[in-house]
Amino acid sequence: MRLRKIKDAYSKVCKSKYFISNPEDYKGKYNELFNNSNKINLEIGMGKGDFIINMALKYPDINFIGLEKYDSVMLRAVEKLENTNIPNLKLILYDANNIDNIFDHEIDTIYLNFSDPWPKKRHEKRRLTSKLFLDKYDLIFKSNPHIIMKTDNINLFAYSLSSLSKDGYILDRVSLDLHLEDIDNIETEYEHKFSSNGIKINYLNAHKNI
Repeated sequence: MRLRKIKDAYSKVCKSKYFISNPEDYKGKYNELFNNSNKINLEIGMGKGDFIINMALKYPDINFIGLEKYDSVMLRAVEKLENTNIPNLKLILYDANNIDNIFDHEIDTIYLNFSDPWPKKRHEKRRLTSKLFLDKYDLIFKSNPHIIMKTDNINLFAYSLSSLSKDGYILDRVSLDLHLEDIDNIETEYEHKFSSNGIKINYLNAHKNI
């Protein structure tokens, strides 16, 4: 689906109190930004923000950061956050390929929700569960890496199970139909749409001891 570019999206996003315009300056110091020592959980590819916003509301003792590449997409999240006060939430507009430039051993959990599957073999390195990205995540996790993933794409899911296992991750929980499981779950925009149409949601929760 082609992304619709919204005029002046970046300038509008910049005005949000949740937006971090200079994330490189906070590398290794995000707890100072939140002004506490709570865990920091990161969603890569936050989309329009439903998941990360509701997670921050549900778990006020955890800090949440939403990372998104496109300003026109993040703008939708910013619009939802107008007239709100969620002190444990921040948003970053940044390319995940350079994620190790803005974090340094300070993230506790990474959420990968409905990531682009990049189905062609030549695009494998672009997948957010490729070895390339898993190596980058090792540089930003605070201690034991922890990844939670949801996707409707069974091929990406199968690839991710294999990639994570090869990288030393332990698969704590795996489901081929998340909504039939007794798992604490907050839906994303895509997830709500897919499940409403009878599409099954694949889920994994994995960690690595280092």
